[in-house]
Amino acid sequence: MTFQPSEHIQTILKNLPMKPGVYLMKDARGTIIYVGKAKKLRNRVRSYFNASAESSLKTLRLRENIVDIDFIVEENEIKALILEETLIKRHKPHYNISLKDDKKYPYIKINWQDPFPKVETTRRIQNDGSRYFGPYVAMWAVQNTLQTLRKAFPYLTCDRVITGKDPRACLFYDIKLCSAPCVGVVNQEQYRQIISELMDVLNGRSEGVVARLNFEMNAAAERLDFERAAALRDQLRAIEYITRQHKAVSTDFVDQDVIALARDNGETVVQILFIRNGKLIGSDARSLDGTEGETDSEVLGEFIKRFYGSSAEVPAEVVVPQNVEETRIIERWLRNKRDGQRVTITVPKRGDKRQILSIAEENAKETLHMLRAQWEADTHKHENAISQLQEALNLPKPPVRIECYDISTTQGTAIVASRVMFVQGAPKKDEYRRFNIRTVSHAGSDDYQSMREALTRRFTRWQDAQNDPMPRMPGKEDKDETWRLLPDLLMIDGGKGQLNVAVEVLREFNLFERVPVVSLAKQFEEIYLPENPIPVVLPRRSDALFLVQRVRDEAHRFAITSHRQRRQKIGMASQLETIPGVGPSKRKALLKAFGNSIDAIRGASIDQLAAVPGIHRKLAETIKEML
Repeated sequence: MTFQPSEHIQTILKNLPMKPGVYLMKDARGTIIYVGKAKKLRNRVRSYFNASAESSLKTLRLRENIVDIDFIVEENEIKALILEETLIKRHKPHYNISLKDDKKYPYIKINWQDPFPKVETTRRIQNDGSRYFGPYVAMWAVQNTLQTLRKAFPYLTCDRVITGKDPRACLFYDIKLCSAPCVGVVNQEQYRQIISELMDVLNGRSEGVVARLNFEMNAAAERLDFERAAALRDQLRAIEYITRQHKAVSTDFVDQDVIALARDNGETVVQILFIRNGKLIGSDARSLDGTEGETDSEVLGEFIKRFYGSSAEVPAEVVVPQNVEETRIIERWLRNKRDGQRVTITVPKRGDKRQILSIAEENAKETLHMLRAQWEADTHKHENAISQLQEALNLPKPPVRIECYDISTTQGTAIVASRVMFVQGAPKKDEYRRFNIRTVSHAGSDDYQSMREALTRRFTRWQDAQNDPMPRMPGKEDKDETWRLLPDLLMIDGGKGQLNVAVEVLREFNLFERVPVVSLAKQFEEIYLPENPIPVVLPRRSDALFLVQRVRDEAHRFAITSHRQRRQKIGMASQLETIPGVGPSKRKALLKAFGNSIDAIRGASIDQLAAVPGIHRKLAETIKEML
């Protein structure tokens, strides 16, 4: 059964223009919950409401909350992409992919347009004639670099107007951290030469500078000017230290960002390696929200838009592990941000780029593993989270044992309820269980009845375990234990309706006074308690909220996995049948051409689709748009 939107939404869908633009989806409160862009607004927005969308739990959850849709027509896709970025930054929609930490990287700024350039730090790049070097992952890395460079290239830091005629120099000249153009120790030409060599080192072109200093050091030593020779030696050591930090990884001497992705159990980490002039100058890892149900290609494309939408610098090349959505459009957008200079998105298959990409991929996996390990191993955080949760929910004892239930379905098809278990703040996967729902008609979906069946079966097993305390065979005690023990907190994914169902089931088993129960609303992460109309909202950065989110996300993940496995067994109608113009013969031709894989068809380019017998280019564009 295909999802039927409200009459209001249906009217909007029928009247959307076949033009590029941006669409804004709103909930009942009028809050913008998703912003997207489209080459053809009508095709793209309609795709959220047809059968092809039912394989994505994220889309199903999104459209359940859509009450209204606005749109803005744009001249072309580039302008639509720019507007999309602006609106996402402004509204921060709940269902869009977002960076957990939207930070700006620091740079070294040299005011080359000034007669006597100063060296500063900044997080903003402006078209003001200055030279910028970076990005650096942290400000301390910038400060360490400048502290070392200043020993080799003593530069100005004061606000004096430089005339060369001041009566005396400042203290920095005495300690050899300034070349004192203020008193005429060096003139403007000599000072700019010092700064030019400093920029050469930052650019990775230190060979000429090192050769000159070596020659001068040897000459000073031959004429027995050991003080001068020692000063030059210290300069060489400082330059050697900086160049050692910047590892050469390419002979192309280009500016590149290498981006890799690691995903597991709903968590996503992106690793970025910053290569400038062929040398690796730093790396960073960023966690993403809202990636559930998205393909790697979609996640990479959205990350690039989020990251460079707020980045101070765009390199000449972005290296990624696979093709991203709308590569050419994103390249044109990046070129605009780079003042018209060309930007390419590259997917290397071999050579140096593939090798450095492999390093980025390995780092992404290790970072994701480390983030999870840090939480799971941090007993203090677990204890803190459990204590905060007990206080916020007014529980009789610490919620050491938490059970969470979620329902996964596609319009009443292959309904599965999941139960995950967290003990002492960490997942206990050997106690995860799934329930194939049997009492709900497959002609439609009833989350309340599905939840009732799952909880009834769970507490019936508790009841049976109480009546049968002695296991009849070896190993049965392990299986019984998960049913015999009652949770310290029963968590239901959903709102007040799902919570009321859980309360009714607990009352049927005389457990309402023994088992605390709450529900977690999907959108705003509000926690509802029985007989209390006002939800509990945990502090945004609290350990308690992080624990609740992890429990909820794990229940989602386990439910989705179970649902997909069951759905595959039952069999689903082909998504291709929902596309106008694709009949049985064309569907058969597409599946034959792409190895019976919907994912392969979805990932194919328009040219590849149009190469299939019977598929003309206009139909290929429609297939690409709707999938």
